Amino acid sequence: MELQGKILPDVVFKTREYDETSKEGNPFKWVDKTTDDLFENKRVVVFSLPGAFTPTCSNKQLPSFEELYGDMKALHIDDVYCISVNDAFVMYAWKQHQQVNKVQLIPDGSGKFTEALGMLVDKDNLGFGKRSWRYAMVVSDSVIERAWVEPGMEDNCPTDPYGESTPENVMSYLTEVEDRFKARAKSA
Repeated sequence: MELQGKILPDVVFKTREYDETSKEGNPFKWVDKTTDDLFENKRVVVFSLPGAFTPTCSNKQLPSFEELYGDMKALHIDDVYCISVNDAFVMYAWKQHQQVNKVQLIPDGSGKFTEALGMLVDKDNLGFGKRSWRYAMVVSDSVIERAWVEPGMEDNCPTDPYGESTPENVMSYLTEVEDRFKARAKSA
């Protein structure tokens, strides 16, 4: 699937944010965030995965992006987002469990963003229902600059490939772009 050059779908993400002014027993409030809120006038790395608390996502993908966050920021990335077809409560619990402090976990609870991007697949064979196929991308001002999509995308895929959408591949691309920019600046 070719994602480069596509404009991100315009959706509303249902998120929860801490509200210290809350007078209720629950210090969190619902906050709607739009695609523009997250991506407009920014250059961000986005990665998506089948689900919070799953083995590859929890043991490899999320921790590796968290570890390389500072290196990505040094290469002109404003933020790093993890988007998953999970609700805000699950994403918050996963963030706490994983002790993630840098990568922002964005809930796509209804899968609207993932579906509009063409990355929604059935994972009924695992009892998951509709989930995201694994991918990563660099997005500049809501336009996909570069994307890495795992091969074999299909409903009820019997495997869970993870090799293309690694943070190391994203870093390699970001470094290459930075090196080209510096070379051009030097020759100018």
